Amino acid sequence: MSVEFSFLLVQALSGLASASSLFIIASGLTLVFGVTRIVNFAHGSFYMLGAYMAVTIVPWLLQIERSPTLFFLGVLLSAFVVGLLGVAMEILLLRRIYKVPELFQLLATFGVVLMVQDAVLHIWGPLDISGPRAPGLRHGVMILDQRFPAYELFLICAGPLVLGLLWLLMHKTRFGILLRAATRDREMVGALGVNQALLFTGTLFLGAFLAGLGGALQIPRVAASAQMDLSIITEAFVVTVIGGMGSIGGAFLAALLIGQLQAFGVLIFPKITLVLVFLLMALVLVVKPWGLLGRPEAAPPSAMPEGIASPRGFGVLDKILAVLALLLAAMLPLFGDAYAVKVATEVLIFALAAFSLNFLVGNGGIVSFGHAAYFGLGAYASALMVTRLGLPMEPALLAAPLAGGFFAALFGYFIVRLQGIYLAMLTLAFAQIAYAVCFQWVEVTGGDNGIVGVWPSTWAASRSAYHYLVLVAAVLGIFALRHVIYAPFGASLRAARDSSARAEAIGIDVRAHRWLGFTIAGAAAGLAGGLYAFSKGSIDPTLLGIPLSVDFLAMILLGGMQSVMGPVLGAAAFHSIKDIFMPLTDHWRFLLGAAIIALVLIFPRGLGGAYASLRARFARGGAP
Repeated sequence: MSVEFSFLLVQALSGLASASSLFIIASGLTLVFGVTRIVNFAHGSFYMLGAYMAVTIVPWLLQIERSPTLFFLGVLLSAFVVGLLGVAMEILLLRRIYKVPELFQLLATFGVVLMVQDAVLHIWGPLDISGPRAPGLRHGVMILDQRFPAYELFLICAGPLVLGLLWLLMHKTRFGILLRAATRDREMVGALGVNQALLFTGTLFLGAFLAGLGGALQIPRVAASAQMDLSIITEAFVVTVIGGMGSIGGAFLAALLIGQLQAFGVLIFPKITLVLVFLLMALVLVVKPWGLLGRPEAAPPSAMPEGIASPRGFGVLDKILAVLALLLAAMLPLFGDAYAVKVATEVLIFALAAFSLNFLVGNGGIVSFGHAAYFGLGAYASALMVTRLGLPMEPALLAAPLAGGFFAALFGYFIVRLQGIYLAMLTLAFAQIAYAVCFQWVEVTGGDNGIVGVWPSTWAASRSAYHYLVLVAAVLGIFALRHVIYAPFGASLRAARDSSARAEAIGIDVRAHRWLGFTIAGAAAGLAGGLYAFSKGSIDPTLLGIPLSVDFLAMILLGGMQSVMGPVLGAAAFHSIKDIFMPLTDHWRFLLGAAIIALVLIFPRGLGGAYASLRARFARGGAP
């Protein structure tokens, strides 16, 4: 009994150490969101930069003397440098997008993630770099006959220490009081004459400092690697959302829950360890839509840019351009090479997926950060039908929209109850649950190896024949969704998007409409996923991952959410650039990230919006 108790105690202590580290990182994300309302996807990049700075600065200081003082001085210096980088990002980028909706902000900070990844690979190289162990804390401590690392005990103390320092900052300093006031009512703080620019800059420094501190403290435990950012940002988001966006105390409580869940979940539920934290997040948001210690906002900020206003039919020029585009797609196999046909086929597939997302975001006001889940689940449904059941392509393709629609209906039942950023985060939670299931259910999905041998039927086996199949399916799917947008149901969705209270007052069942809209979009994305599976011949869990969901968001923003057909144009432009031009350079991540940031700053209405403005100008006879 004593052996079991000591083992459980050590396991609980390990969970506390992980929770403490996670809180330090998530507290910075919570602060930044609470004050600026920026959903900072680059927070994971600051964590990674903290680790890389530490493996560079700390060994240099330890050459002078191997003392704990110099070790922790190096950790603090690393965090300070990262804090300065956070200030640079705030001044150069975020200061220009505080007024834009969260969807643009998230995409812009994801562009920073790509640029930082490329910079890290260029400066430090692709190999992992191990850091030195902390002098004076390299030994183990015996706890009930169980050996426990001394550095882990230090980390257990570090979290409450940071919490206490943050409490003193927030309650005993003028800057902290302003932070608390901005978290509650940012507009009122500005109306009182507070310099918001300086306040936001200080907040970004503190948030980046905490992320860098969390990364620097990890170097005795894990090696610095270029994959650290995306691996930690999802957990930091989970902690922030479970605790309540903007609540430091909620983040601490959530980190404790997640740390213990991870520590004991691997013992109790070894096959679903990746799912547990997202299940907890989904459960908390369903029961308490604003997190454990969060507060509902009287007037939550818009989570989306201006969407489709009042769809109008194609003009003569629009019809001519649409016909020319269809003729080009139909004739491409006759004069294009195999690679061009492949790219065109994928463009059509992603155009359908992007259109289905804009059906949600632009027409319904439902921002999804996990739309790739239904794309990937449709792909898995088709692949399993072919490889496990031995069915041909035709019924397997029919299973794709059914699977996408089914899971969209299942998840959407809970998602559409929420609003704003919490709704978007719940879509991310369900998407990560689906990803984790596909990744860990090796017996069925093949795990990270995926499924191979997903080939089309004989009549569609050639590249050109399958291209025509995709062309017909994508065009029919897009025009079916377009018909729904123009139908009374689409108008009801827009009414619910613009004012749910007024929509309810005139008899529209807002939740039912949003749920059905979510299901329709999931089914269309599932069809696109099934088509993609047969075009590639194999699939893997990355089809459900966050990067692909962000790609879909980039497509609809590049094309323009205000126009019905803008996402089709955005998908064509985005995927063509990414597939043709980016592989020509080793710095494609940096260029793609810069392109995403330029999209947010320069083309807020997308290519479709620019075309509409140009057409309107010519209609006025060229007058500005």
